[in-house]
Amino acid sequence: MLETSARLLRLLSLLQTHRDWTGTELADRLDVTPRTVRNDVERLRTLGYPVHATRGAAGGYRLGAGASLPPLLLDDEEAVAVAVGLRTAAGGTVSGIEETSLRALAKLEQVLPTRLRRRVNALHAYTVPVPGQEGPRVDTEVLTAIAAACRDHERLRFGYQDYAGNETVRNVEPYRMVNWGRRWYLLAWDVERDDWRIFRVDRVVPRTPTGARFAPRDLPSEDVADYVSKRVSAAPWQTKVRVVVQASAEDIAARVPWFAGSVEALDAETCVFTTGSSDPASLVAWLGLLGADFTVEDAPELAEHMRTLGERMLRAAAAAEGR
Repeated sequence: MLETSARLLRLLSLLQTHRDWTGTELADRLDVTPRTVRNDVERLRTLGYPVHATRGAAGGYRLGAGASLPPLLLDDEEAVAVAVGLRTAAGGTVSGIEETSLRALAKLEQVLPTRLRRRVNALHAYTVPVPGQEGPRVDTEVLTAIAAACRDHERLRFGYQDYAGNETVRNVEPYRMVNWGRRWYLLAWDVERDDWRIFRVDRVVPRTPTGARFAPRDLPSEDVADYVSKRVSAAPWQTKVRVVVQASAEDIAARVPWFAGSVEALDAETCVFTTGSSDPASLVAWLGLLGADFTVEDAPELAEHMRTLGERMLRAAAAAEGR
């Protein structure tokens, strides 16, 4: 019986890779006969695992989705990953799943071997979140409604509050959601504005039912996450500048975070750093961290801030030297 149980677990592990297996392949992997494989498949079915079988030369076995969730078989690394993910979800930015995540985590930790429970607990105990970094809460039903509209290519109507607090009703073709900076964003084609738009999901109030189906468009970028993050980071900038830096693009890109702006090479020793800020004074301080000479193009509003900061630094240097 022990040998049969171990073999069933091994068979289940193979089937959970979500590929088609021929009876011969499974028999070879398990070192049994094809008849034994058929009998073991029937045992799995009685336990609630929907194992589908197809006949013919291209036939085989595949684990499908059932009406209810059967027991899952996880290896050590998968179990740790699921436990960490559940703990993260319990304190994350998606509202409505905290209690569910904690219940699932309690069930998982109850059956985790001691060695894995120690790994999960150590990771939790020695990981300290940064205070004040919590993002706005997003309702689970809103996320699933948007995801379903993206999947089914259905237009989405929703009430929306923009950055300035204005209330509007939008009609869009939804394409992707991006989780960035502790916030959720929706990339969509705005039908009335005939252009791509990015929406904060926590400001979205879907209106049902969803609209008609649409033919998918080409996305504005192959890297949707990069496209959204660059535009989101620049959205609130009141002051935007183009800075020519006397350093290579590789050096500057290594010194500034990717969300601060874009870096483009002019030649091997010069690059352009395009950035901005809602506060010109803080932008000037930021430019001082580039570690190289630079020229700010066509931004006279920064001149006084740069002069003030420069004079302050000279006074501080003189004081440090005892003068």
